[in-house]
Amino acid sequence: MEKVKLNNGIEMPILGYGVYQVTPEECERCVSDAISVGYRSIDTAQAYHNEEGVGNAISKCGVPRGELFITTKVWISNAGYEKAKASIDESLRKLKSDYIDLLLIHQPFGDYYVTPAVNQVETHVFNQQIKLQEVMKEYGTKIMSWGPFAEGRNDFFTNPTLQEIGKEYGKSVAQVALRYLIQRDIIVIPKSTHKERMMENFNVFDFSLAPDDIAAIAALDTAKTLFFSHNDPEMVKWLINYGK
Repeated sequence: MEKVKLNNGIEMPILGYGVYQVTPEECERCVSDAISVGYRSIDTAQAYHNEEGVGNAISKCGVPRGELFITTKVWISNAGYEKAKASIDESLRKLKSDYIDLLLIHQPFGDYYVTPAVNQVETHVFNQQIKLQEVMKEYGTKIMSWGPFAEGRNDFFTNPTLQEIGKEYGKSVAQVALRYLIQRDIIVIPKSTHKERMMENFNVFDFSLAPDDIAAIAALDTAKTLFFSHNDPEMVKWLINYGK
């Protein structure tokens, strides 16, 4: 598994398994499947309400805790020292672990200004975050992509460019998209509830995209979100209420 070194010296896998929108009921099974496939990085959050499923899976999987890389996130309503401390303690309890490898502030709101090791943002072939990545490189911050498949929007899985490139390498659209981000040194956490898809998403280290293919995918960038803007007041209100 390829790894990236963060600005604090910690190394994390460049490919992980994300559990956003995985139900609490399915989470333990899905994470167990992902670990059996070979994933060692698991991304969850307080607001996903499935940390317990992740904790159950990692405690039963038989893989030493030191070989796993667990990410979770502090939600908006838990900002501030005392609330954050209590919420982190709760996350540790649910995760059945005495430490968290990567702790993220879940949304860009609050009065705390730090240089993060990782910034998890919407990143996919239609919104490639080129300028943002340039700025982050100045601070040694790594991009972590959420929505690497754009959740299927913009007819992602039938995109002609990605399909044609996939045929060249005997790879799927999903594999091509992940490989493109990985070659840009972007951490990815594709989510699937199907073990065969987990295996497919994991199998992206046996090929490299040629410069012409990289250029063709780069041309797909619209530099616009397909989901929501953190500058939209109504969206900010929705996010603040989401975790309550």
